[in-house]
Amino acid sequence: MRGALVRYRVMAYIVGVLLIILMCIGVPLDRFAHDDRLVSVAGVAHGWLYMILIITAVDLGRRVRWPWWRIIVIALAGTVPFVTFVAEHFATKDARLRIADFENEAGDDLPAGQPES
Repeated sequence: MRGALVRYRVMAYIVGVLLIILMCIGVPLDRFAHDDRLVSVAGVAHGWLYMILIITAVDLGRRVRWPWWRIIVIALAGTVPFVTFVAEHFATKDARLRIADFENEAGDDLPAGQPES
């Protein structure tokens, strides 16, 4: 579960930064300077990496047993500049709590005297 959380967080930051670059630098450059090079590169990169973000969000969500509405909201956050970081913060906070709960439940299931691995 921790690996899924790390993968999701990395993708959220990458997609969030690309979206900010695209919207705050690339689009104004395209509109005012008529230079679409950054929009072409950042737009394509954001689109492909956004698909990976969705996959990592679904993977994490299924592992920590989030309801589908939460996974959808987290996935949609990758389409609004700066909201990706807010969604990542709250998703990470909740996922860490759920992971700790799962680990505590797993630890309670060990026979007496059995060390945790």
